[in-house]
Amino acid sequence: MLSTSLVRTAHRATQRSLPVCRRYASHGSGPKYNEPSGYIFGEKPPPPGERRQKEDWENIWYVGMYGSMLLAGVLLYYKPDTSLQTWAYNEAKNRMEARGEKTDYL
Repeated sequence: MLSTSLVRTAHRATQRSLPVCRRYASHGSGPKYNEPSGYIFGEKPPPPGERRQKEDWENIWYVGMYGSMLLAGVLLYYKPDTSLQTWAYNEAKNRMEARGEKTDYL
C-alpha cells in the first residue's frame, strides 16, 4: 500500500501542474447590473419642449457609419468586372478578330 507522504507528494504535484480555473458568476460578490427602469436605453425622456442632448461620440459614429456605407457603395459600383465569363468572352472575341472572323452578328 502507498504511504501517506507519497500520496501527499503526488497530490501537490498535480495541484501545481493544473491551472486553477475559477468561474465568477453573479453570486453577490461581483458587480451589480443596472436594474431595468422602463426607459429605452435607460434614458429618461426630456421634459416637453426640450430636445435630447447628444453625447460627444454620437456625431462621430453617424459620420463614420454612414460615410463608410456610402464609400463601400461607390467602390462596389465602380468595381472592375473580373468574372470568368467576361474574361472568356473577351478572349474569344480577340481570337476571332485575330483570325479575321466576324464578331458582330447584326
